Amino acid sequence: MADVENLVEGFAALAIRIGVSVVGGNIKRNEGSLVVDVTAGGDVGSRRWLPRDGARAGHDIYVSGTVGAAATGLEMLAAGHGPGDGQPGAGCMARHRRPEPRVRLGMAMGRARAARAAMDLSDGLADALRQVAAASDVGLRIDADTLPIDPAARAWWESCGVDPATAVLKGGDDYELLFAVPAKGRAALRSATRHVSDPPLTKIGVFTKDPRELVLTRAGKEEAIPDGYQHFRYP
Repeated sequence: MADVENLVEGFAALAIRIGVSVVGGNIKRNEGSLVVDVTAGGDVGSRRWLPRDGARAGHDIYVSGTVGAAATGLEMLAAGHGPGDGQPGAGCMARHRRPEPRVRLGMAMGRARAARAAMDLSDGLADALRQVAAASDVGLRIDADTLPIDPAARAWWESCGVDPATAVLKGGDDYELLFAVPAKGRAALRSATRHVSDPPLTKIGVFTKDPRELVLTRAGKEEAIPDGYQHFRYP
């Protein structure tokens, strides 16, 4: 019962801070693992919502904050590390256990009309890039050197012999935001980021005309953007 009460208290605290209401609720006995199902609903002002299909060739690709920390935190927890054991990656474990929704930034970008498309990174950067590109019928080119990889995540993956750029593209649970920003939207982008400066935005690439072009560039070489996380896999 204490676990359920703690869960409800966590919901309520976040709802108060973000400015949303928790309505209704239902509890049912389950013989297996705990299952929590949440439906979010609301409304948005005219021309302030950001779809996935609004990206066009030439639009710059921006991502908020840093990426990779939550995926690293999950790996560290799976390896037996605990948030309080003094590990250098304690912040990564916190990012996985307590993700921070970028509500204020998303609202500011919508109000400023700085972007034409957007998506969250809950299922990973590669997943968001591929979904926006597919919905908009465009390609993309990402510069590996510009990816804002969390320093502790980079150190963890390098210590494990894993390429940080590939790992951060495949990893998820960051809950940062991806935006497609046209050249004429850069002034509005600066206005939005003056109102919400944290987390910062980083340009990581550009959308291109050819939908088949899903490219990561580094050291003068090109490679395919890896597949993102898939919830359902079929034989």
